[in-house]
Amino acid sequence: MKIISTEQVQSSLSFAELIPLLKQRFSQPFYMPQRQVLQLDPEDNNNHDAFALLPSWNEEVIGNKMFTYFPNNRAKHDLLGIYSKIMLFRRETGEPLALVDGTSITYWRTAGISALASQLLSREDSQHLLLFGTGNLAAYLLHAHINVRALKKVTIWGRNADKVQKLISEFSSLYPDISFYPSVDVSQEVPHVDIICCATGAKTPLFDGDLVSKGCHIDCLGNHMADARECDSAIITRSRVYVDSLSNTLSEAGELLIPISEGVFKADDIVGELADMCKKPEILRQSPDEITLFKSVGTAVSDLIAAYLVYQKNS
Repeated sequence: MKIISTEQVQSSLSFAELIPLLKQRFSQPFYMPQRQVLQLDPEDNNNHDAFALLPSWNEEVIGNKMFTYFPNNRAKHDLLGIYSKIMLFRRETGEPLALVDGTSITYWRTAGISALASQLLSREDSQHLLLFGTGNLAAYLLHAHINVRALKKVTIWGRNADKVQKLISEFSSLYPDISFYPSVDVSQEVPHVDIICCATGAKTPLFDGDLVSKGCHIDCLGNHMADARECDSAIITRSRVYVDSLSNTLSEAGELLIPISEGVFKADDIVGELADMCKKPEILRQSPDEITLFKSVGTAVSDLIAAYLVYQKNS
């Protein structure tokens, strides 16, 4: 059995290869029981420490991703908030294959899924991306979205101006044909962007959904809690809504659960899951003026696909 490190993951993956592979594999049969996110202190409403198990399998490989989520680690211990490992087994025999670093896989697959959803749902002529968030995922998301759309302008919003500027400097050097700017006034910027990607720890909406222009695509991936959300009910009701997994989002995503509780949206209003999007092009964007929205909380099968690709490259 191999033990595959963060460095091996980073050297093995590219979005040019991963994004098409994700689309291919999501269009094929797979099995993904609902993940188990276990609160370690369920009686303490102020403590969100958790341990999670995410099993999945396809015709080639079985996987179980395990991760710990300790959101106060950075402030209290100067440690990461998430630690993760993915165990892989051969589907035919059950033989253990590898223990893969799950934290780095999570960054790659999250950004890959975000960009795949944009490739499927955003207008092909989309040129301006607004990214909310400057955390560990931000660089991965920028690389991934640039891979699927011919962007000309990127606006970056963040609470830490130094992090915003660091991303702008780094990506301006890497992609000189794209203009990178810091967000100055979200209310003025939102009406003029083609793609909005939200990857924050925000508990309340980041922008006014009534300001979003026709034809925009919105991606919300930062929130995993039923009582929090990165976008408001207004944009949910204005959008054609898709999700990565119905079972996971309808138990964890406040972006959907809050408007459902308000009576302005129904679970039946969700057009489809990512697997449907990859198999049924007829359910995708219906017109250039339509607003599309993709809500993801993460799927075990996307971890499985990325981790198995890394294993194959290191075998």
